[in-house]
Amino acid sequence: MILTVIFLFVILLLGAPLFSIIAASAMLGFYRSEIDLSVMAIEFFGLSEMPILVAIPLFTFAGFILSESNSPKRLVRLSNALLGWLPGGLAIISLISCALFTAFTGASGVTIIALGALLYPALSEAGYNERFNLGLITTSGSLGLLFAPSLPLILYGIVAGVSIDDLFLAGIFPGLLMIILLAVYSYWKNRQSRIIRVVSSREIISALKESAWELPLPILVLGGIYSGYFAVSEAAAVTALYVIFVEIIVLREIAWKDLPRITRESMVLVGAILMILGVSLASTNYMIDSGVPEKLFGIVDAYVGGQASFLLALLVFLLILGAILDIFSAIILVVPLILPVASQYNVHPVHLGIVFLATMELGYLTPPVGLNLFISSFRFERGIGEVFRATFPFFLLLLVSVLIITYWPQLSLFLVS
Repeated sequence: MILTVIFLFVILLLGAPLFSIIAASAMLGFYRSEIDLSVMAIEFFGLSEMPILVAIPLFTFAGFILSESNSPKRLVRLSNALLGWLPGGLAIISLISCALFTAFTGASGVTIIALGALLYPALSEAGYNERFNLGLITTSGSLGLLFAPSLPLILYGIVAGVSIDDLFLAGIFPGLLMIILLAVYSYWKNRQSRIIRVVSSREIISALKESAWELPLPILVLGGIYSGYFAVSEAAAVTALYVIFVEIIVLREIAWKDLPRITRESMVLVGAILMILGVSLASTNYMIDSGVPEKLFGIVDAYVGGQASFLLALLVFLLILGAILDIFSAIILVVPLILPVASQYNVHPVHLGIVFLATMELGYLTPPVGLNLFISSFRFERGIGEVFRATFPFFLLLLVSVLIITYWPQLSLFLVS
């Protein structure tokens, strides 16, 4: 068995697709247990019985269309018009714009590439320190993962069997906490320079008019879900239809001939997620049948004395995990294992989800595989070491926010309860 695990790990390092590793381990487990391998196909087919699953491709498709349009420019202009008068206002604008954009695209890298091209030169031109700018943009790329309709939130809800509506609510205050801490730091860091941009009321009105078609989107998604008019999957369909109508028919920023390409690119990401999710369902069921969660709890219980120490151990584990695994794979592989263990320590599954995702956000900034570090290094032509040093103060602030989120469960559960 140990040799098998080593072999699977080696071929993973050599570049084998993650879903094939998961599928191979599950098939081997079922085979040794003398269970017919047709159970794999049955589990995979079970995905089709999840109505909420349709939200993943629809929200992803809508996010890709938004990233291809001029929506990022309008978002930055509107934020600048409303907050440009603040000391450090452009830095705060960057935080808010990136968080909102990441919430809809669900991809940190897309935000750095799409908004970084606008915000990085704007920050430099306004006189902000180059190192500060690099750290700010790199960090901001992952800020929106706790806000609806973030793809990781939806995926966690599916894997953990938790209400996605509750997760959308639970992520609001923790997400705002992260933005506020970074905004206060940005204000304090630039307090001496007093970089203030005077914005006229005419500019505000003009920016509002220009963004008139994008402004209803958050209201459409959140208002529709919590008013009871839409289920999450229906809200995803309405969002995709609305984005197509606005960007292709009304504003005509995307040509009809580009729609097949955008669809193909977005569905490649969705297909990879669904493939991993399908084989992981089978793998998870095998581990549950084999009593892996109970054995894991037995190991943890031997060294952990209570909920507080369990949460601390969980944070350390997730920080390491986030440094070597992307957020989607981590959700699918790890959540089924830690969920039953966390329940033994009376950790609410919704709170666990917010802690999990908030900590995994830090993984985007953690060597050796921090995705934001590599994307930012490539985008801005800087060394990985330089990017990491630039992000380190922001990393520490996000770590403080994660500790607060972890040990103050009501911050996540207040709106839910």
